[in-house]
Amino acid sequence: MIKSDSLNFYEDSLNYILEVQSLDGSICWETNEKLDPWDHIEAGMGLIIGGKEKEAKLAFTWLKENQEEDGSWFAEYRNGKPSCQRKESNFSAYIATGLWHHYLITKNKCFLEEMFPTLDLAMNFVISLQTSFGDIQWAKENNKILDDSLITACSSIYKSLDCAISIYKVLEYDPKHLVKGKQLLKICLLDNPQRFDRSWKSKSRYSMDWYYPVMCGIVINEDANKRIASRWDEFIVDGIGCKCVQEEPWVTIAESSELVVALVSIGEIKKAKEVFSWLHQFKDKKDNLYWTGYVYTDDKYWPVEKPTWTAGAVLLAADSLFEFTKGSKLFLEEWGDRDYERTE
Repeated sequence: MIKSDSLNFYEDSLNYILEVQSLDGSICWETNEKLDPWDHIEAGMGLIIGGKEKEAKLAFTWLKENQEEDGSWFAEYRNGKPSCQRKESNFSAYIATGLWHHYLITKNKCFLEEMFPTLDLAMNFVISLQTSFGDIQWAKENNKILDDSLITACSSIYKSLDCAISIYKVLEYDPKHLVKGKQLLKICLLDNPQRFDRSWKSKSRYSMDWYYPVMCGIVINEDANKRIASRWDEFIVDGIGCKCVQEEPWVTIAESSELVVALVSIGEIKKAKEVFSWLHQFKDKKDNLYWTGYVYTDDKYWPVEKPTWTAGAVLLAADSLFEFTKGSKLFLEEWGDRDYERTE
């Protein structure tokens, strides 16, 4: 029997992403379902963990060919066309995380150069939505800024800025505008909670607001351990996983996988392995693919779907635990503060 610490254990998930990927490189949630740029990248990151460099590059090529003039992407696509007019800053930023992950594994500097104009334009769009307080507004719609910010989204953007700065340095471009943006964003996330959820009910009931600042490197060291411990009993269902929403009896495989990465990042390896071990019971026995989530009070999978991005999240968690690739420390280290030697 193949164990979960072997990359072969995830072969069905990897092949599923390949199966769903279209010839143009796009990766929908499921075959003929919607695509959003963040989840498209997450699935593409799963491909490169599995050694599918050609297909992973094709996923980035889709982003390059579908980028808007302002550097953004729409939040949703169906049948290859935008199906909404919203452009989310978090979605547009995530290309930096995906590209840095790709580079850590492949060391393909030529591909970084090829993708740099796309990355640069995307990061300029993201920074254009940063307020004087440091938070980054969550979206634009029909050219109107939607004036509020999200802790989870801004945490993800922080990690993307970290990765983007590293890419700029490797390619010998000046990242000072991104360094400033990253610093201001961190200060806001740590010291100005009033800047988030200003126009809607607090999202603190969502587990992502709890662990994302840890996973993305904003809350570190002892503070990170305290943050995770402080709400562990609210979100963790023993033997099952991490709830998506505090009051709902619904555990999701992607959130649980991301929590695993957060736990590894703070040295809680034993807990990380335990949580991760719970997730494999949620594979469909027919095809060995992970369901989105499980409603434990009803003993039912919900929704009835097996998204490619869930497969990608599981692969990222497995890599962080078992170090299958040189990208295993993507979320475990701060990359942007380093100096990088010049290479040809």
